[in-house]
Amino acid sequence: MSDIKIGKMTLGSCATNCYFVYREGTPDCIVFDAPDHGDQIVQTLEKNGLHVRALILTHGHFDHIWGANALRRAAGEFADERGEAPVKAYACDAEQELLEDSEKNVSAQAGRPATFKPNEWIKDGDELDIAGIRIKAIHTPGHTAGGMCFYIEEAKILISGDTLFEESVGRTDFPTGSGKTLERSIAEKLFVLPDDTDVYPGHGGATTIGHEKKYNPFVGG
Repeated sequence: MSDIKIGKMTLGSCATNCYFVYREGTPDCIVFDAPDHGDQIVQTLEKNGLHVRALILTHGHFDHIWGANALRRAAGEFADERGEAPVKAYACDAEQELLEDSEKNVSAQAGRPATFKPNEWIKDGDELDIAGIRIKAIHTPGHTAGGMCFYIEEAKILISGDTLFEESVGRTDFPTGSGKTLERSIAEKLFVLPDDTDVYPGHGGATTIGHEKKYNPFVGG
């Protein structure tokens, strides 16, 4: 059994899930998405003995990035105090258009224009090794052009962003969205994973790949 653990904070006006992943008994963790109040996310983790070593974005919509700049800055300050390397942020290279445009990432319409530039752009199939945890990037366009899911094979964990929800899928009516592309991404890239893979979406509760293959009415109907 893997000693990799996953925790969740649900934040912001859209009740967006922010996940943090770490090995039990070790202090370093990886944060996925920063819905809002990034400094508070870091402070809460620090109070619980966890140090943020990286931020990984599933996509560039406002409710997943509003806290990104503050999170990276706050985590970097703690890292500096400990004499550690700077904290890096990662996002899909195909999401640059959204991340750099507050109209396209919908933050302007939501009343708080925001943009974000990660330290590293990643692409489909890239593998990250952070805090002793290996993470595979899976490009799943459809909700946005640069939407990505992240698979931790050792722990059978998939962080699915707004690509796949419990018996639902992400909306596709925002800039760069495509319903047909989203369905194809899920069918061809996610439903090939083991049925017992636990899926942690950007909103709502967790599910499994096996459950979604049987009961998700939006894919493969």
